[in-house]
Amino acid sequence: YPGTIAGAKDSGGDWSNTKAMLDRFATSGFDVFPGAETFLLAGMRDGGAGCISATANTNPAAIARLYDTWRDADADAQQKRLDDIRGTFATYPMIPALKAAIAHWSGMAEWATVRPPLVALTREQAAALVSDLKARSFDMPGLRG
Repeated sequence: YPGTIAGAKDSGGDWSNTKAMLDRFATSGFDVFPGAETFLLAGMRDGGAGCISATANTNPAAIARLYDTWRDADADAQQKRLDDIRGTFATYPMIPALKAAIAHWSGMAEWATVRPPLVALTREQAAALVSDLKARSFDMPGLRG
């Protein structure tokens, strides 16, 4: 690097590993991206380049806002909110849960379809997920037709 490889995503979910990568590489121009927004603020504070997260497909504005304003006084509160929303999705198998949320907010049921070996959420699970997200004032307004 930096000619061929510009950075790496750490999807391990272990902050100590992400931190070690940041300590070793971030100051030398090698971008390190935590694999979830759970470590976005901590990563940015330690020289991270952002995050690459599946839930960015359902919560892009909030994740982008923290990325843009991570030095602001409310950054810790923003991170807590991101963690709460991600934790709600993580109560279920992640990809089927993300797709169920997109199906609900877009009004396009086909979004809930998953391919093997994944299994879609049951109607009851999808309804509970949506209810839990709404209870947290979560919304996906950009998906409405």
